[in-house]
Amino acid sequence: MDVQRIELSIGGMTCASCAMRIEKKLNRMDGVTASVNYATETASVQFPATVTPADLVATVEKTGYTAAVSTPEPVAEPRDELDSLRLRLLVTAALAVPVIVLAMVPPWQFTYWQWASLTLAAPVVVYGGWPFHRAAFVNLRHAAATMDTLVSVGTLAAFGWSLWALFLGSAGAPGMTHPFTFAIERTDGSGDIYLEAAAGVTVFLLAGRYFEARAKRRAGSALRMVLELGAKDVAVLRDGREQRVPVAQLRAGDRFVVRPGEKIATDGVVDEGSSAVDASLLTGESVPVEVGPESAVTGATVNVGGRLVVRATRVGADTQLARMAELVRQAQSGKAAAQRLADRISGVFVPVVIALAVATLAFRLGAGGGTAAAFTTAVAVLIIACPCALGLATPTALLVGTGRGAQLGVLIKGPEALERTRRVDTILLDKTGTVTTGRLALADVTASPGEDADEVLRMAAAVEHASEHPVGRAVVRAATERGLPLAAVTGFGNVPGLGVHGTVDGRAVLVGRPALLQSHGIAPDAARPHGGGTQTVRSHGAALESARSNEGGSEAGGILVAWDGRVRGALRVEDVVKPESARAVQLLQGLGLSPVLLTGDSAHVARAVAAEVGIVDVVAGVLPEGKVAAVRELQAQGRVVAMVGDGVNDAAALAQADLGIAMGTGSDAAIEAADLTLVRADLLAAVDALRLARATHSTIRGNLFWAFAYNVVGLPVAALGLLNPMLAGAAMALSSVFVVANSLRLRTFRSVGS
Repeated sequence: MDVQRIELSIGGMTCASCAMRIEKKLNRMDGVTASVNYATETASVQFPATVTPADLVATVEKTGYTAAVSTPEPVAEPRDELDSLRLRLLVTAALAVPVIVLAMVPPWQFTYWQWASLTLAAPVVVYGGWPFHRAAFVNLRHAAATMDTLVSVGTLAAFGWSLWALFLGSAGAPGMTHPFTFAIERTDGSGDIYLEAAAGVTVFLLAGRYFEARAKRRAGSALRMVLELGAKDVAVLRDGREQRVPVAQLRAGDRFVVRPGEKIATDGVVDEGSSAVDASLLTGESVPVEVGPESAVTGATVNVGGRLVVRATRVGADTQLARMAELVRQAQSGKAAAQRLADRISGVFVPVVIALAVATLAFRLGAGGGTAAAFTTAVAVLIIACPCALGLATPTALLVGTGRGAQLGVLIKGPEALERTRRVDTILLDKTGTVTTGRLALADVTASPGEDADEVLRMAAAVEHASEHPVGRAVVRAATERGLPLAAVTGFGNVPGLGVHGTVDGRAVLVGRPALLQSHGIAPDAARPHGGGTQTVRSHGAALESARSNEGGSEAGGILVAWDGRVRGALRVEDVVKPESARAVQLLQGLGLSPVLLTGDSAHVARAVAAEVGIVDVVAGVLPEGKVAAVRELQAQGRVVAMVGDGVNDAAALAQADLGIAMGTGSDAAIEAADLTLVRADLLAAVDALRLARATHSTIRGNLFWAFAYNVVGLPVAALGLLNPMLAGAAMALSSVFVVANSLRLRTFRSVGS
């Protein structure tokens, strides 16, 4: 069956039980699987071809809420709702404070103070509490109850009781005073008013909702920042002339101009020019990267040097920026196992609380506890019972954690990945492209006695300049960096698997493996350079066997250079270890992980790299299926395995691992198979990913613990008559604010490289 996936923006949700109701309604549709997130106000829905998006929207609207299909484009923050909520809060707070003060300070209770309190409290309960009353009414029409039902019933009950006591009881008599207590005392109720409870609860809940909404907006700001990073328009070259067009009109294959200071409009390859590109906004990497012709560049990065002409390779939803945003969205809409339990509890919580309040009222009346005390206790039970903190525990932490990760170049696919990070004890590191750069570089130049090392390199580079082989490019790059002029080559020839030859300055030059020299009548072993005249150029990496590279080299890893019938010197190339790899390995060990180097290279090469970065365990000489087998073998030993890789040959192992971590510069297959994606191509990003994932998971667990503990403790305290309704309202509001504020601490997470 063809299954589609969309995201709906949901409006009108006021608590976690609202999200649960919508989720249940959507999941009752044939073939539909939905997950509704209260914090992000979205629904992630999978549906068959027999269902249309319009059907999904209609189902949500029938439930009493609004819905619209989300768009990937960045949208302006809907500040109207937040501004309206703030105005309502300020007005009601100004009116409620005198009511609360008069009730709590009996000496200030002047003649007819109770009627002044009524005048001030009425607009608080009606105007300030209108969002709760309206939502409760909508839910009632759909035969449902949510948190708003509890708040509305509780505040209206307190206000209604006060009206009865004022107009029909003795509370309206001139000179009446009313002592304030934190606990609940027995009276007949005719002289008791609860205007301060009705007004105070309304203000506290409005304040909680306002700060919650503001915090949720701050928590989601990172995704908006990612979406808004991209350029808005671009200078496309059409018929040799620049034409400014919106980025949406850019197509793959188009050539466009990027001037210094401008953002690169989309992913592409540099056709002309050289510059430095600042990718800090996208990857968190502070050092600009030098680019030139044929260099790949990423959309939303900033050109800080010269003029570039770039050929677009990916546009729209296929760009790295769009893929980042989609990964963040998917992560933020997910739910951890503990959160799914919390949602199920929230779904039945409100009816249970209403039943508990009624049972408390009946029990206290039956036990002769006094009408007013029984009523007040029941209202306190209604007010204290807040499932919102449960509903916010996971989404807010995910919002902040994944958003902060996006800013640091770490993309977390979902809460399931977070749950696995805390159990991982072993991490497999693919060598090429992960621990090493994956790019060959010249390590040594060794000249024969009487020869000059620079001349050996110059002659070799002149011939290799006509070659496209990675070894040849490494030799040419080294000569260029040393300022050696490259002479023209004639009669160039390439012998696959052996090397290259050509004529330079009238000399027949051979560069390659011993067999190439032998085929031209030169005995390389007899004439191999020893000792004198040696000059070495070292880079920070272990010497690797260039013989594994299909071109030139001895078993020791040298490329021989000969001309005029004699060996003049030898070159050695190597895959350079990334400068940050050793520190990253040390930090991974500090996280309690055992690193294992995994590579298709020989054991000799692997051990050299492992020794340089501080890894003891090595698995070498494995094919892609061998990498999967290595993961399975470790899992069979009872280890929980994470795998870091970047190539197509790593995809299967990434999928098999308990936690897959893909370098974002790697293949699409690797990224798709992974649980965490690193936009930065360095191993320190893997350390950041694990640290952030663990911190986010720890925050989720802490949030859920306090949310559960709050309800477990608060309900019995209220039911025992030990909590004034106004204080119950304050505690309820603070529980939600606490959960959100605790999640916001993740915004201060710092990279190990900062």
